[in-house]
Amino acid sequence: MILVTGAAGFIGFHVARKLLEQGREVIGTDNVNDYYSPQLKQDRIRELEALSSFSFHKLDLCDYDGMEKLFKKGGFKEVIHLAAQAGVRYSLINPTAYLRSNLEGSLNILELCRHFKVENLIYASSSSVYGKNRKLPFGEDDVLEGQISLYGATKRANELMAHSYSHLYGLNTTGLRFFTVYGPWGRPDMAMFKFTDAITRGEQIPVFNYGQMKRDFTYIDDIVEGVVACLEHPFQYEIINLGNNTPVELLHLIELIEKNLGKKADKLMLPIQPGDCEATYADIARAKRLLGFEPRTKIEKGLKRFIDWYKAYFNL
Repeated sequence: MILVTGAAGFIGFHVARKLLEQGREVIGTDNVNDYYSPQLKQDRIRELEALSSFSFHKLDLCDYDGMEKLFKKGGFKEVIHLAAQAGVRYSLINPTAYLRSNLEGSLNILELCRHFKVENLIYASSSSVYGKNRKLPFGEDDVLEGQISLYGATKRANELMAHSYSHLYGLNTTGLRFFTVYGPWGRPDMAMFKFTDAITRGEQIPVFNYGQMKRDFTYIDDIVEGVVACLEHPFQYEIINLGNNTPVELLHLIELIEKNLGKKADKLMLPIQPGDCEATYADIARAKRLLGFEPRTKIEKGLKRFIDWYKAYFNL
């Protein structure tokens, strides 16, 4: 029995589905909040419920009593903690949401894993923890010069919290620094979804830093392979980058979307946003060595799969 928190979320949904396809029994939790379309989250859950050996519980991580009852009933030996308040820019608007979900919620998970003797905790960190780091590619042993968003600060805090529990209580923890994950069933607040949606509707798209941004776009199936591999490799404490190791310029991404949609984008060129970094680029040598991680999906193929899903989902 495996617990997946954030099972209605983008990565959580795909991880849970992969585990179910492997014949594992999965319990999923999510609070199904309205940060983005609750309908999309509910549709993901319906997809999972169509598979055998899946049970969903609508729970908030901050509901300690509710989560404790679930841990008592589930007897989990492995926990994949993917629930979080996501988004760099939203953290400028609603910082309290990050305090609750990413700090209080993650502390609850650590406490429950400790008390219920969980053997392996895998949790989501983020490339955002690299903050002001200018050295490329980003490596797990880089000195983190400073956080430039509250979101990144909470994710770095999660890593430090996990370290303390690993040190004090012998809890096995692996933090995965995800790099700009995309693909079918993706998040509407992410650039790829937002651009595709706006271009389809004939609306203007904001292009920050005048398009001089690079992101290490990583296809969801590759990310899932890395997450699932951690189940076979419990570490007392480890931090691992999961990225594509191939940064893509924002303007090139827009060109690929235009090509796949057969429509030109109306671009509004803007300066860089507070909290944004100019480039992300993952050094994945550790992931290769420890997990056998090898991203296989190039942006051209992954983007086409996303747009094919987008058209099917919205009946276009």
